[in-house]
Amino acid sequence: MSLTRSAPLISSIFPTTTTSASLLRGIIFTIAGVALLTLSAKAKVALPFDLVPMTMQSLVLMVIGAAYGSRLGFATGMAYLAAGAMGLPVFAGTPEKGIGLAYMVGPTAGYLAAYPVAMWMAGRIAEKVSFARLTTGFLAAHVVIFIGGYAWLAQLIGPEKAFYSGVAPFILGSVIKTLLAACTHIGLVKLVGTKKPA
Repeated sequence: MSLTRSAPLISSIFPTTTTSASLLRGIIFTIAGVALLTLSAKAKVALPFDLVPMTMQSLVLMVIGAAYGSRLGFATGMAYLAAGAMGLPVFAGTPEKGIGLAYMVGPTAGYLAAYPVAMWMAGRIAEKVSFARLTTGFLAAHVVIFIGGYAWLAQLIGPEKAFYSGVAPFILGSVIKTLLAACTHIGLVKLVGTKKPA
């Protein structure tokens, strides 16, 4: 069974009739999205190494991107990076491992840079809702994050070590988070009654 919709989920839940109301809604949801990304960054899973932390962040960014749509999802990802660049402790290793731009050029820089792109992808993918489309698309968005993270990390510690410390340990977790994100989004669509038979 396939579910379809043309507008982002938040537009169905919180419709607006004017440009100013739409802008205000966008600002409010961007702030809320940055807050959720920050909370998810702090929910770390203990691993035997500490170069790249495992968090629930990619799950949350997929859900946000899918619910917000591609444009607001991308804007929220950029706002999150901007908040970090300004020195707010929004990232997984802040403030313990530094803040601001100094932290952003560290080992996790490539992953962070890929977040807005992944959120844009999640928004585009969710324009047509089906479990198969969402899981495939969310996995592709995770791959984009891995590519960004690996490319940067490989410059710092070498290609082989970058793969074994920055990609391999996170593959299974990313698959699980992809499935959870797809189920969450489909559940939200059904909950608010925006589903339509394909």
